[in-house]
Amino acid sequence: MGWTEHKAGGLQILQADALTKTPWLVHGFSTRPGGVSDLAGEKVLNLGFAEWDTRENVLENRRRFQSALSANNFDLIALKQIHSDVVHLFEDSPAEPCRGDASTTNRPGLLLAIQTADCVPILLVDLKKRAVAAVHAGWRGTLQRIVAKAIGKMQMQFGTKPADLLAAIGPSIGGCCYEVGTEVASEFRSQFPNASDWFDELRTGDEPNPLQWLNMAPPGHQPPPKNVLLDLRKANRAQLLDAGLRAQDILVSDLCTACHRDLLFSYRKEAGTTGRLMSVIGIRVLERSSPK
Repeated sequence: MGWTEHKAGGLQILQADALTKTPWLVHGFSTRPGGVSDLAGEKVLNLGFAEWDTRENVLENRRRFQSALSANNFDLIALKQIHSDVVHLFEDSPAEPCRGDASTTNRPGLLLAIQTADCVPILLVDLKKRAVAAVHAGWRGTLQRIVAKAIGKMQMQFGTKPADLLAAIGPSIGGCCYEVGTEVASEFRSQFPNASDWFDELRTGDEPNPLQWLNMAPPGHQPPPKNVLLDLRKANRAQLLDAGLRAQDILVSDLCTACHRDLLFSYRKEAGTTGRLMSVIGIRVLERSSPK
């Protein structure tokens, strides 16, 4: 099982094969091409409201995205993301966007959405209880275990068993490109015993600096430690495993947003002026066949 690129209406949408097999489920991870927004002379599918784009363009892009997924009749629920561990339960479409970084529902017709341009989007589905969730995990959300808290909300609300969950981790910045400061490494090390697995070289800034002795610089004048590379996808996969998911039920896209700017948006690589990808999941209203 892997990933498939679904093409419809001039758009390219990434889907996890294991999720496409379920007739009552709709999901997809958007890509950059095919929209009406103009980003430095390039037409792109920007799905987030930004200063450089018009509201009308974004709404048209969202309409095209939902149409390509055959989800026109869904209510799109996008959060006001704040890099938190706040998880919302939705039973209806809210009047105003809610502040938080994950959402869950078991109601048909609601399309849960996460917006990213480097951070990790995670879609969850409980095939037995017919419940879904969408999670936005940047380094702050990952540090706060937001994906585990979303699973906890599903357990509490729907009786979800983690072993029954499928998880799809969509395109995000990879461990090849995501530099963070040593203070972030320190925070992860203080929270997770296996944090060293997620960094290319776990430095916290407290290590003795050999350069100090080579150049005889006095303490306090040594060069600051360099940044380290963090693999957020690996960190979130580990949290899913710790929560009780089976390894074969966690599907991870290896597409790095920073490496594939022809296909995806990267906030870091494009110096902040870029679009937003959208990852969505929802439950279809299946028409019941009339009795004969």
